[in-house]
Amino acid sequence: MKRTQGGMTLLGFILILAVAGIAVYVGMKVIPMYSEFYAVKESMKGLSLEPGINNAPPDRIRSAFFRRLYVNYSDNVKPENVSIERMDGGWHMTVSYEVRRPIIANLDVVGNFVAEKDLVHGGPSD
Repeated sequence: MKRTQGGMTLLGFILILAVAGIAVYVGMKVIPMYSEFYAVKESMKGLSLEPGINNAPPDRIRSAFFRRLYVNYSDNVKPENVSIERMDGGWHMTVSYEVRRPIIANLDVVGNFVAEKDLVHGGPSD
């Protein structure tokens, strides 16, 4: 009986390493984008729990939101990306922004993020 070796060739191993390397590289570009989006959502959630936020002026809401983002090292959200509209019992806040990260040459990964939150928490203002 003739026994043959089984296993992966060097070319197959290099190909798998290349695919895994590209996946890790793209992940290093994408994960910070989603981490920032999570920080935006958490900042909006914390803002919605502040007492008296439903009666606060939009400028105060916007500045409190950006203070929270500053703590989370978020730098892709700009004031023009934030929309605050009056609704019954408070405000409706929308944050819509785009993040573009270059990958290789003229290839980019683009993330479009939209977060919405109703700011209706009552109580005494500070």
